[in-house]
Amino acid sequence: MPIGKLTRIKDVLPPPEELFMPQDTVKVTLSLSKSSIDFFKRQAGLCHTKYQRMIRQIVDMYAAKYSST
Repeated sequence: MPIGKLTRIKDVLPPPEELFMPQDTVKVTLSLSKSSIDFFKRQAGLCHTKYQRMIRQIVDMYAAKYSST
């Protein structure tokens, strides 16, 4: 049961289809150390996401940083 007066607020969240914009991707085969994969799997579990997505984002951030120089 709420305590006090309730106030309706404007819905500012985007619709679900706009939360994750698909990107063009290319499948590659990449050998990484077991310790690196274990780390990303643990972190992904804590963040409730996929470890491949985390690795992809790091590579994208690295490429964005150094492609502008």
